[in-house]
Amino acid sequence: MITRLKNRSILIVTIFFSIVLQGNSRAEERGYEMTKIQVKSSAFQSGGMIPKKYTCDGEDRSPDLSWTGVPSNAASLALISDDPDAPVGTWVHWVLYNLPPNVTSLPENVSPIETLENGGVHGMTDFRQLGYGGPCPPSGTHRYYFKLYALDTKLNLKPGATKQQLEKAMEGHILAQGELMGKYARQR
Repeated sequence: MITRLKNRSILIVTIFFSIVLQGNSRAEERGYEMTKIQVKSSAFQSGGMIPKKYTCDGEDRSPDLSWTGVPSNAASLALISDDPDAPVGTWVHWVLYNLPPNVTSLPENVSPIETLENGGVHGMTDFRQLGYGGPCPPSGTHRYYFKLYALDTKLNLKPGATKQQLEKAMEGHILAQGELMGKYARQR
């Protein structure tokens, strides 16, 4: 009995590592550079508090963002900002896609127009608007993630796509990703 369990354990471990190694070799065959994108902002540090200026209690302006580490074979970039601590489930604050891969930053207060000058396309937030919608938690301190994805293709999505539509379109096309997280609590 012990020998049979030992053999099963060895088989399971062997299959697991075969799958992991096969996945890595497939990525290398396709030319993927498995890197992590570093995302930052001059407005706040990762894990720090987001200034009021960038929230519904302030000017509701998007913070500046910059990044490094985009793979050389990326065809486009996508950005999703959301709040996983919202009482109704994850709340989407910003959806932006088809940014050119050579774009390395977004300025403060990105215009909420359908298509940006650099080619980026705005999707729909849970505020039912295009463009950035700042933190506005009903109570407590919430976390806000700014997630950047490098993709191997330009996405065939019209302006106004939702986070769910964007995530479905990105499936199988993510080369690298990174995130910046900030927190905010309203002063009552």
